[in-house]
Amino acid sequence: MGSTFAHQGLVLVLVAASMVGVSLANKEWRSLGSHPHPHHPHNHTNGHKRIIVGGSQNWHFGVNYTDWSRKNGPFYINDTLVFKYDLRSNTTFPHSVYLLPHLKSFLNCDLRKAKMIANPTQGSGNGFEFILKKWKPYYFACGERNGFHCKVGLMKFAVVSRLRRCH
Repeated sequence: MGSTFAHQGLVLVLVAASMVGVSLANKEWRSLGSHPHPHHPHNHTNGHKRIIVGGSQNWHFGVNYTDWSRKNGPFYINDTLVFKYDLRSNTTFPHSVYLLPHLKSFLNCDLRKAKMIANPTQGSGNGFEFILKKWKPYYFACGERNGFHCKVGLMKFAVVSRLRRCH
């Protein structure tokens, strides 16, 4: 019984540390009443935003999406992330989107317990949309080539969706 309680306590500490760590990665993490920095004027309105992951570069190998998420945050509850990527061809590799369960799997690009949320065909056209529905850390990665795109191609990022301030 004692070890079960200790295990649950450790899990709680790891979840809290994970949320704080990802929150600190977003430059804007402060109290909910703070004023936004001028770096991020595009995502501070009352309405929900539709954000294309990677901007004009979309979701593809070789873009540092951790840097992209830091520069384009903060992200808010009910914002929509849009993953756009090309279908596999003679000149492109397929991509997918996985939701990783925790910080450790994210850091190691460990896809064993990850959930595929978009397969290689779902990002074409208007892209695959994912709504940030809860205040929690979200860990995203490309799962193609057994995690190679995540590990070597930098196709991973994390966000903690925040509560939107009322004006």
